[in-house]
Amino acid sequence: MNTFFLVIGIGMCLLVLFCLFRVTYGPTILNRAVGISAVGTKTLIILLIIGVIHHRVEMFVDISMVYALLNFIGCLVLAKYLERTGEV
Repeated sequence: MNTFFLVIGIGMCLLVLFCLFRVTYGPTILNRAVGISAVGTKTLIILLIIGVIHHRVEMFVDISMVYALLNFIGCLVLAKYLERTGEV
């Protein structure tokens, strides 16, 4: 079972690389913002997979909840900044 989660974790890391490509080469600022949000979401999943592999899911759930809150606040701050500067 650990092999399955390890393969899924590696696959998620590859998906993060694709999202980072969108962040760096996105044609618009909105594509970059969505890419950053997707990287944060995939990082949450990777953290939970690490918790399952190490048999410490309860600890990694707490860490991922804090990371999700930071990701959400960061997206709100970015949206507010883009609204004020008029780039959207």
